[in-house]
Amino acid sequence: MSSDASGASGAPRPARPRSVKRSLASIVLGFETIVVFLAALVFFGLGALPPVFALGGGALLCVIMLATIALLQYQWAYAVGWAIQAIIVLSGFLNPVMFFIGAIFAAMWVYCMVNGSRIDHQKEIA
Repeated sequence: MSSDASGASGAPRPARPRSVKRSLASIVLGFETIVVFLAALVFFGLGALPPVFALGGGALLCVIMLATIALLQYQWAYAVGWAIQAIIVLSGFLNPVMFFIGAIFAAMWVYCMVNGSRIDHQKEIA
């Protein structure tokens, strides 16, 4: 049996190399998911929000973040990542410490987007 030109011989195709930007973004969102989970517990424990909103909203945001990690192969998922950063910074209105934590993660996100894109561009040129 001969294989056609499209490579349907059953041999696995080599995987496309994963971009540095995508790798860095998934790392930041992964660690941020842990922090958001813990922040939801803090909001619940301090009574900053009703339990449904503190735990439910925190769980929903964690699920959105995990889904975003899986969807980073699409360009629009990075816009979702930016929105997540804004939501976490704005959660500082519920607990002022979150302004600081959100700013740290937003700065890491900016660093990953800028330098990850630069490294990926340099890899394309080479």
